[in-house]
Amino acid sequence: MVRGKPEGVVVHETANPSSTIYNEISYMKRNYNNAFVHSFVDASHIINIANTNYLAWGVGYPGNARFIQFEQIEVHSKSAFAREVNNAAWYTASLLKQYNLKPNDAAYDGKGTVWSHKSVAKHLGGSSHTDPDGYYASAGKKYFGQKYTMAAFYQLTKKYYKSLTTKSHVKLTTATYKSVDKQAKLSSKYSKYYLYNHVKGANKNAKRLKWSKISPQVGKTYYIDMTAKKKSTKTTWYRIKPSKNSSKRYWVYSKVLTGIKNVPTETVSATNAAITPSADSSSTASSSASTSSSSASN
Repeated sequence: MVRGKPEGVVVHETANPSSTIYNEISYMKRNYNNAFVHSFVDASHIINIANTNYLAWGVGYPGNARFIQFEQIEVHSKSAFAREVNNAAWYTASLLKQYNLKPNDAAYDGKGTVWSHKSVAKHLGGSSHTDPDGYYASAGKKYFGQKYTMAAFYQLTKKYYKSLTTKSHVKLTTATYKSVDKQAKLSSKYSKYYLYNHVKGANKNAKRLKWSKISPQVGKTYYIDMTAKKKSTKTTWYRIKPSKNSSKRYWVYSKVLTGIKNVPTETVSATNAAITPSADSSSTASSSASTSSSSASN
């Protein structure tokens, strides 16, 4: 590829169901002579490892010299697959914007800017791979009841491309997520911050929401089912629920909450029940004792 002038973006998939994004990056760094791409994407990360101004080698000749290329990691839940596909589409759109390329699906005539590895193999040769079509189809069927396709991915890419401007390209930070079972109270400082649908800066779809969605009240208890630690700022975020059994979840910055602690375990104490008989049982016991005493006298 002419330095800094790619002709489009190739979407890959690793075909490794048991790997992670960091394992794949490590493996590729060790084996870069065999294959090499510019970036990796999963449900929570978009990690660039090579300068996109220069070629990669993941699709053979002549595609290697023409396109930016990135790999998607296989994920294993409905929400993770949805987030990954959105991350990949947003990343594709942002690359097109960065290099002043317009979205054009290459699947039909081999002359576009958005390519799957399968499309490269079909129209340009150099490879026999068909990713990410198989992964998209199986994951879509498994999690959403119907196959997901590159055609749908292209439409999603166009949607993100339309929403982007040259000045709005934002590099997302990575975040480490962890499931928890905690509770906390709303701090008096909450109004200085915002409520979000995703972790701000770690997800391209993160949007501010109105506090009215959780009926804010200082000192009110909210339940936490997940934490996120942002790598760039070292800050902690919490995913909260308005009530313990609520299906509604929102993300807040840590300073919005106070008194964070584990949710108490619910237990049923049998101690009092064992030593404090009911009125009926007391009466029965007394009657039995009386009868026993009478029999002994006789």
